Amino acid sequence: MTGAQNAGAQNEAAQNAGPQNAAARPSPRPAAEPRSVLDVEGVSVSLGGRRVLDGVDLALEAGEVLGLVGPNGAGKTTLLRTALGLIAPERGRVRIEGLEPRRARRRVGYVPQKHDVDWNVPMTVRDLVLTGRIPRWGVFGRTQPEDVRAAASALERVGLASLRRRPIAELSGGQRQRALIARALCLEPALLLLDEPYTGVDVPTQELVTELLHSLAGEGTAIVMTTHDLHHAAEHSTRLCVVKGAVLVDDAPRAAIGHPALAEVFGERTAERLALTLGRGAHAGL
Repeated sequence: MTGAQNAGAQNEAAQNAGPQNAAARPSPRPAAEPRSVLDVEGVSVSLGGRRVLDGVDLALEAGEVLGLVGPNGAGKTTLLRTALGLIAPERGRVRIEGLEPRRARRRVGYVPQKHDVDWNVPMTVRDLVLTGRIPRWGVFGRTQPEDVRAAASALERVGLASLRRRPIAELSGGQRQRALIARALCLEPALLLLDEPYTGVDVPTQELVTELLHSLAGEGTAIVMTTHDLHHAAEHSTRLCVVKGAVLVDDAPRAAIGHPALAEVFGERTAERLALTLGRGAHAGL
């Protein structure tokens, strides 16, 4: 082989090897696109002849924590129940991961207010938590080993594993709230809805719930919680949403506390105290 032929062969080999080497190198992974979990579009609801929600628009992505605040009768619980598919909107629509609520029920965990539950039903804590799996296997289905494992994991996360055999009637207020949260987590949801999770519970339970929500958000769970505690919502949510029939404010907490609608709904003194407590330069949100 002549020098020219040898050089040509080497050049051809290099050209052939180039694409192979390029293919062998892993290409950069594209940044993950935000995943929409909850979409509420133009939802209006009337109950008992009274318009409770009027043209509500709301969107929530994976890992976000939405603090839903407003006065009594503002429509907070109605919004949660509409998202669950328990109330049909007059207008608008709700989608959970692109599905109608009734078709997405397996992907949604719901924590109602404690007084919405009959605590005199003769069942253990574990039995209560296992009812959270009903959307997966139906009312007439049978408990499977994976259901038992999910319940055990949920009880461990809320610190009730040692009380799994205790009758629910014997639980304290804080323990009852933990049990309801475990029931919702047992479903391993993409979306977690909590109605007043901090009401009537002790400080250790409040701290546990806050830490748990922070952890779940970090794992990608989208969370909506209603609360009357404006300060807590502003401190521990990634977004603050003020509702009074319609969405008046929907923004990052630091930006929301300066919105005029906040003072209109809660009063100027409350809005001023909130601004002073959090501070414009202080950390707000999970």
